[in-house]
Parts: sequence; C-alpha cells; structure tokens
Amino acid sequence: MTHEGTAHDGPAGAGSAPAGELERLRAEVRELRARAGTQERRRARLLALRRLVAAVVIALVAVLTVTSVVGVWGARTALDTDRWVATVGRLPEDPAVNKAVSAYLTDEIFDQLDVERRLSEALPPRASFVAGPVTGAVHGYVRDTVTKLLGTEQFQDLWRSANRFAHARITAVLEGRSEGVRVQGDTVTLNLLPLVNNLLNALEDRLPALFGKRLDLPTLSSGEVPPGLRERIEKALGVSLPADFAQIKLYDRETLGQVQQAVVLFKRGLVGLVLAVPLLLGLALWVSPNRRRTLLQLGLWLVVSVTALSAVLRAVRDQLLAQVPSGVYRDGVRNALWTVFTTLRDRGDLLLWLGVALAVVMYLVGPGRLPAGLRHRTSRGARATGRFAARAGRKVSTGSGAHAWVRDHADVLRVAGVVVAALVALLLSSWAGLLVIAMLLAAYEAAVTLALRDSPSPRSGEAAPGADAEPGAGGAREAGRQA
Repeated sequence: MTHEGTAHDGPAGAGSAPAGELERLRAEVRELRARAGTQERRRARLLALRRLVAAVVIALVAVLTVTSVVGVWGARTALDTDRWVATVGRLPEDPAVNKAVSAYLTDEIFDQLDVERRLSEALPPRASFVAGPVTGAVHGYVRDTVTKLLGTEQFQDLWRSANRFAHARITAVLEGRSEGVRVQGDTVTLNLLPLVNNLLNALEDRLPALFGKRLDLPTLSSGEVPPGLRERIEKALGVSLPADFAQIKLYDRETLGQVQQAVVLFKRGLVGLVLAVPLLLGLALWVSPNRRRTLLQLGLWLVVSVTALSAVLRAVRDQLLAQVPSGVYRDGVRNALWTVFTTLRDRGDLLLWLGVALAVVMYLVGPGRLPAGLRHRTSRGARATGRFAARAGRKVSTGSGAHAWVRDHADVLRVAGVVVAALVALLLSSWAGLLVIAMLLAAYEAAVTLALRDSPSPRSGEAAPGADAEPGAGGAREAGRQA
C-alpha cells in the first residue's frame, strides 16, 4: 500500500507544477495587457492633447497674423506722418471729397457773412424780395469757385501742409508727447482757419463786391495757425466768429484718454506681436501630430480672421458715417475712408487668398477619397496632355511651316507675351489677379521655349541636294546633245 501510494503521488505532484506555471503565465499576460492598455490610453490622451494644443495655437497664429498686419499698417500709415500725408494728400482730387470740403467751407463762410441780410440791406425796399434767390445764386457760384480753387496746386500744397501739421500734432497728443493740438473744454479739434484764410483771399480777387471792402488778409503757405489769425479774419469780415468756426471735432476728452492708452499699448506690443507669429507657428507644427491638418486649419482660420476683420471695419465705417449728415458730407467721408484704408484692404485680400490657397492645397494633398480621386484624374489628364503635346511636337518637327515660323519669330512672341501680360496687369488691382497673370505668363514663355527646344536649325548643307540636282540635270542635257 505504501509503495502504490508513493508511485501514484509522483505523477500528481509533477502535474501540479505545470498548472501553477500556467496560472502564473496567465497572470503575467493579464498584467501585460493591462499595462499595454494603460499605455495605449495614455498615448491616446497625449495624442488628443497634442491635437487640441496644436489647434488652439494655430488659431491664435491666424488671429495674431491678421492683428499684426493691422498693427504694421497702423504704425506705417496711421501713425507715420509722411505716409499719412502721401495717403490723404490727394484726397481733394476725389470729386466726392472735393464736393464735401467745398460745401463745408462755403457754408461756414456764408453763415458768418450773412449774405442774405447784407443783400436785403443793400437792395431798395421794393426789391428786397430778390435777396433770397440772389443769395442762393451767389452761394452756388461761391461753392463752384471754392471747388475749382481746391483743385489748384496752391491749395493742394496747403492741404498737404495742413495735414502734415495736424497729423504731427495729433500723433504727439496720442503718444503723450505734446499738447500741440488745441484742447478746448471737453473736445480735441483741428483748425482749418489757414485754409479759410486763403479761400477768402481768392474769393476777394474773384468776387470783390461780396465783402464790400478790402480784406487785407495774409497769404499762408503752412497748415500751422499763426497767432492772431482769428482776430484778423473777424476784423476783415466785421463779424465775431463762433468758437467752433472752421473747427473739426476729433475726440472728446474721455475718448482721447482711451485712444492714448490704446496707442501706447499698441506701440509697446507691436514688435512682440510680430515676433510671436513665427514662434507660435513653429510651436504648433512641432506639437501637432498631423502637420498637414494643422496647416489646413491655419488656412481656414486666416479666412475666418480676415472675414471677421472686414466685418469689424465695416461696422466702424458705418458707425462713423452715421455721425455725419447724409448727403454730400457723408459721400465725402465714405470716399475718404475708402482711400485711407486702401492699403489695409489690399493686405487683407492678400491674406484671404493666401488662406484659401493654403487650405485648398493641404486638402488636395490629403488622404481623403475626393482628393485622391482628383489627384488620380489630374495625373491621367497630365499624361494625356503630355502624349498629345508630344504627338503635336513630332508633327511640327516633321517639316510643317508652323514650327519654322515660331522659330523665326521667337523673340517677337516672347516680347508680345510680356506686353500683353503687362497690359492686363494694369487693369487688375488685386494680388490674386497679378499672381494668375504671372503664372500664365510663365506658362506661355515655357511653351515657346519648349516649342523651340527640338527645332531643327537650318544647316548650310540643306540646299546641297537642290544644288546637286541642277548640275546633274545639266549634265544629262549635255549628254543628250552629244548623243
């Protein structure tokens, strides 16, 4: 019994060891699977976090790009006196602006002269009823005269000088460097007395009876207001001018303080803003697990940012126009704003088309079914076009006159392409149109070059067969005569 029990227990002990080992291995597998699952979930969370960070940063890059463009425009145009004068210096040449300025100055002068009252006093009592119609006719004549005077070179120079003087003083106030612009009460104003002074001199020469005496006013060539000018104009016209005569309100005191703070912060942060754009772009591309998608998002966010900026500018424009009386004044201000913001609008269009192009290109190179199908069809079309061009080239190179004509007139064709492209470019005002013209011109010049690449150049021996044939024919005729 003892021997049998011992013999039976041996195999049972041997079988229990593999069972324990199997259980241990199963436990290790479960642990490894749990660890792998944990790592996989950690990688998934990290990947999602990277995508989120890249998306947020690239959106910030787009917004900062548009903001920096506006900031650079403001620093180079709105806060730079020379560029500002170059921008607004030719505003009086705009018919709507000229008409608005003429109407404003004419109304200011007529309101102070009280022409209708003077005519009523000068006319006999029975003819006093014509004072109103005559005043209207004189008002129209004076307005037309002022319009013509504003178009002369003398007043153009005075306009530019006045803008230079005023802009320098305004920027000094906004930057907290000067008190050159007069602050009266709760408003900041610009003084147009120099322009009115010269207009009165010109009207005196053309309509001496309008004033009834010699004004004896100085001729000014600068936009700066000389001391005592208001008193001299009051004495010459025989009236007391109101405090806001020929004054244009710019800001009230509360708004001025806000604008001053904004300008100071703007100038301090502009350099950092511009430098932050490439740094954040590099960070977004480094963090992103899918750079193509990140660049696609950048293009879309550029489009959204430019569109939002355009909406904000339109809202600001509408708010400004709402404060201007309708009619000639509002039309003049609208055209003036259009001229001032032309450069910024062009930069915005460029960013918009850049965003569209970037988004489209990044989408077309992606793995989607539609981009892949488009690439496949484009490749097939390119191969078919290449085969067609090769066949056409072989046909041309077999001796047709078209190839020889292209070869003989290659320089003319190249110059003609450049001339046509230049003429078309003159009609376009957008960067996108100019880019398309440049691409078409490059394709045209490349086509002319390819047409000449395989062109057989005429050789001196090409006429030899004809030359040999003629003597041969003469020899045959000579042999016939001898026979």
